[in-house]
Amino acid sequence: MADDHTDADQSMEGHTPVSENPHTEYSLTENIQRAVESEKASAEKMLKQKVDLQALPTRAYLDQTVVPILLQGLSVLAKDRPPNPIEYLAAFLLKNKAQFEERG
Repeated sequence: MADDHTDADQSMEGHTPVSENPHTEYSLTENIQRAVESEKASAEKMLKQKVDLQALPTRAYLDQTVVPILLQGLSVLAKDRPPNPIEYLAAFLLKNKAQFEERG
């Protein structure tokens, strides 16, 4: 029996041991962990930013939230001079809000 055990040990020497997590070989677990940590940090930052926005004085709050998109919208409005300026500005704000939300 001792010979069988020795043969089994010798035959295993040439094989690469299988890791417990097959994704470790490709660094997927590290990437996933980084992504999760990044998402957590982003969520915490968003929560902190919301709290911070509520604590800002009125002028600073408006400057950080709506003034940039309003200035661009008013500039386009002044250039195009549509017959329905309020509806035009509302459509501009809705159409372009995503690019300004990403900045903040």
